[in-house]
Amino acid sequence: MHKRVMDAASAQPPGEELILAVEQMVRYVRQSATAGGLSTAASSALGRLGREGPQRLTELARAENVSQPNMTQLVTRMERAGLVRRVADRTDGRGVLVEATDTGLEVFRQRRAERARALERLVAELTGPEQRAVRTALPALARAIQQHQARS
Repeated sequence: MHKRVMDAASAQPPGEELILAVEQMVRYVRQSATAGGLSTAASSALGRLGREGPQRLTELARAENVSQPNMTQLVTRMERAGLVRRVADRTDGRGVLVEATDTGLEVFRQRRAERARALERLVAELTGPEQRAVRTALPALARAIQQHQARS
């Protein structure tokens, strides 16, 4: 009797297999976005500003899980590139907000469109049932994440 050799993916617990798939998908989609020639950190911060609007530097650093000095340097570089600007906080005259400029918002939109096209190319390679499953599962996971974050 021959021993059946299992491949690495099927030998892993289901959660491990899923996280590997998610990591590969995210890496592929992120690498497909080239507009603006941004670093991963700059792309992430600009994306957050594009989705959520202006934020205090400290809030942005916390949300991006970086130190305030690192975020200050990143914002300064992005400001020089014309992607963001610092503006007075209307609710607190002493505070300063970081907001995306029109140029920054356009780069954000271009990068999002590039990522969407990359994901669509991947989904198009799947069978019909797999495509339907992905189009059901990914929004369901996004809802679960939003609900989890709302409870936290």
